[in-house]
Amino acid sequence: MTYSLDFRLRVLSVKKKKNLSFAETADLFGVGVTSLVRWVKKPEPQTHRHKPATKLNMDALKEDIQLYPDAYQYERAERLGVSSMGIWHALKRLNVTYKKKTTQTSQGRSRKVVLLFVKS
Repeated sequence: MTYSLDFRLRVLSVKKKKNLSFAETADLFGVGVTSLVRWVKKPEPQTHRHKPATKLNMDALKEDIQLYPDAYQYERAERLGVSSMGIWHALKRLNVTYKKKTTQTSQGRSRKVVLLFVKS
């Protein structure tokens, strides 16, 4: 949970005015000691992530979805060289959902329909 900047500054000012330890301040306000230590170093909340882009090529994933609509996520992960959680997050970013087709299974066709929604 992200605390607002004014709350962080108020907590730090109370800590300084009353000359409290980190543990006492944390108990008083119900926050973690580690959070207080972090707020002393940098009181502003972090607004962006420092994480590199995924190594998964989204165009390759779209092509894989078209070629193998019934594939499991771990199979896609093996083909594309990423983790299955990476595939899950990428499918979520692409708004890909799977819907069961109950009428077509007796005819030997695909059991699932892949719906690829394009974000506008």
